Amino acid sequence: MPVIKYPRIRDPLFYEWDRKAQKCGLRHTVYAVNGDQYTGEWLDNLKHGKGTQIWKNTGAIYGGDWKFGKRDGYGSYSILDPVTKEYKRVYTGLWENDRRGGQGVFFYPNGERYEGEWSNGLRSGWGKMDYKDGSVYEGQWLVDQPHGQGVLRLPNGNRYEGSWKDGKKHGPGKYLYLDKGQQLEGIWVADIPKCGVLVDFGRDNAPAPPQYPLPEIELHDPAGVLAEARAMFDDCHN
Repeated sequence: MPVIKYPRIRDPLFYEWDRKAQKCGLRHTVYAVNGDQYTGEWLDNLKHGKGTQIWKNTGAIYGGDWKFGKRDGYGSYSILDPVTKEYKRVYTGLWENDRRGGQGVFFYPNGERYEGEWSNGLRSGWGKMDYKDGSVYEGQWLVDQPHGQGVLRLPNGNRYEGSWKDGKKHGPGKYLYLDKGQQLEGIWVADIPKCGVLVDFGRDNAPAPPQYPLPEIELHDPAGVLAEARAMFDDCHN
């Protein structure tokens, strides 16, 4: 009995094209419709792994880790200087869900620099900020502002050590006037000292001490006075 062979049924060509279009693994540069370009690894048609993205409109470039189409892991983000046509680094560090998250360094256009922890793209946690005027703050941050315990060092050597709230000195703290050889310990509210004790502190070695030393005042319990003030402050702000 003769054997009849039928032609093999093939899938339509668009099925094959679709399979080839699904990006997975390492790819050469892929261009988006808007002109953006990406070179790197893919998973299930999403940027995933190591890769570099260049945005056409801004010229910005990111190189580092990706996770399901978003920057996630360690990476560096730079922008193109329109004058020099050179790339300037903006941020290097950890990313979470396409935002700065974890430990990283941010370089501001005016020369300022922050190194520390981030959350949802904002400075949060412990970090150090170098300001343009030479001041340095190192301590706790919350929602992009000094908040908690921290130290602010000024260019002239003076410094504040203590509590912060919403970017301002707030709560118990010490302000050391090293140029005058004095120290103020007390309670601050919204950057203003409300009460405290001012004493001479290293007056003999200070570069610009006052003409006369502070008179000695005998208090029955100076430590107790400050402790009571701290307790009253806590009661009012808890």
